[in-house]
Amino acid sequence: MEKIDRKDLTQGTPWKRILAFSFPLLLGNLAQQLYNTVDSIVVGKYVGDNALAAVGASGPLLNFLIIFFVGISTGINIMVSQYFGGKKKEDLEKSIGTAIILTALSSAFLMILAPLVIPPFLKLINTPAEILDWAQSYLSILMYGVAGLAYFNILSGILRGLGDSLSSLYYLLTSTIINIVLDLLFVIKFDMGVSGVALATIIAQGVSALLAFIKLMSFKDIFDLNKSSFKLYGHYVYQMLKLGLPSGATQGIFSLAMLLVQSLSNKFGPNFIAANLMVMRVDGLAMLPNFSFGFAMTTFTGQNIGAGKIDRVIRGTKEGTILALISSISLTAIILLFGHQLMMLFTQTSELADYALRLMYIIAPGYIFFSITQSLGGVMRGAGDTITPMWISISITLGVRVPLAYGLSYLTRGPGYPVGRPESIFVSLLVTWILGALLTLFFYRKGNWKNKVLYEGSPS
Repeated sequence: MEKIDRKDLTQGTPWKRILAFSFPLLLGNLAQQLYNTVDSIVVGKYVGDNALAAVGASGPLLNFLIIFFVGISTGINIMVSQYFGGKKKEDLEKSIGTAIILTALSSAFLMILAPLVIPPFLKLINTPAEILDWAQSYLSILMYGVAGLAYFNILSGILRGLGDSLSSLYYLLTSTIINIVLDLLFVIKFDMGVSGVALATIIAQGVSALLAFIKLMSFKDIFDLNKSSFKLYGHYVYQMLKLGLPSGATQGIFSLAMLLVQSLSNKFGPNFIAANLMVMRVDGLAMLPNFSFGFAMTTFTGQNIGAGKIDRVIRGTKEGTILALISSISLTAIILLFGHQLMMLFTQTSELADYALRLMYIIAPGYIFFSITQSLGGVMRGAGDTITPMWISISITLGVRVPLAYGLSYLTRGPGYPVGRPESIFVSLLVTWILGALLTLFFYRKGNWKNKVLYEGSPS
């Protein structure tokens, strides 16, 4: 029986190869979620609900500040997977080197810019005064160490494109352990509050980025990175931005919308902000299969498109989407069953946990629809069509989510709810996920994504 290279997704039974590739991603995303969740648990348990709210209020702005790295990571993942599938060694070397240099320059720029924009932005989105200083301190420290976060995401994207989903898992697990130990040390032992959590995060991310770089340099059998590779090659910068900016722009629009929604959320007060963060941390667990299979379908499609195996892509899409649906339904059921216990991890206030769980119930059905969006969107991105998922996300986020959140909030104002009912935020999110799945399914079946061949005409 012929041995199949585990990094090569152009061979073997599609669903088995997708599942084998997705499982380390699932565990890695679980580690990443544990990473974020432990931060919130330590803050909520040992500093207080207001400190937990400060971390929650910081999330949308943090996501907005790092959108460029999301674009680079997506672009290089697609390029590497297609060049690897097409056996384009020189293209691999130059695109990887370009991504590393571009990330260094972008990180330096953000480290300078972010501390200047954080204070006015937090005030602009109505961050409550009692948590403003904590939120500002938390974000500023994270931005000082943004290079670790940026490089780990970019290098993980490269490793995934090469079919290696295991290494990122190992490094994430290492980083998670470091983060947990430092969280407990800085917050409990040294009483550093939210600043200690942020400091633990940037140290742990820096270690994971270094490990990922060392691993990348060991791929001598696939490519050889040398001094000539580490330049800003114009062609590859263009390809990276062409493929990645739609995803970056999508994330940017999404983050901007989240800032607008966060501005509305902040008006509901610190208790709602804390409950919202608790929901989002558990939400991250429910999203694990969706994002894992989405990443897997991008790499699977990229390699097979590069190898000219479109029929295999079609078959793999059906099988991968079914796997994503089964996983998402199962995990969501478990989370809802143990919802109260999960919420109590973040707080010592039972009423706050019950409040968060009621909000969680609203969006629970949406995870099934979101799994369809991620799987089919991953296929389109892997084929090189990053524009269609971008427009779907932008249209439903700006055209539906934000107006619906504000509209429902306005319509539900009354005695005891001067700003409206906070459930409006979660109803708008559920509607957005359902519409996103329907639109993604429509454009996938339309089939324009099948015509992409990235490396055609690339310089040799």
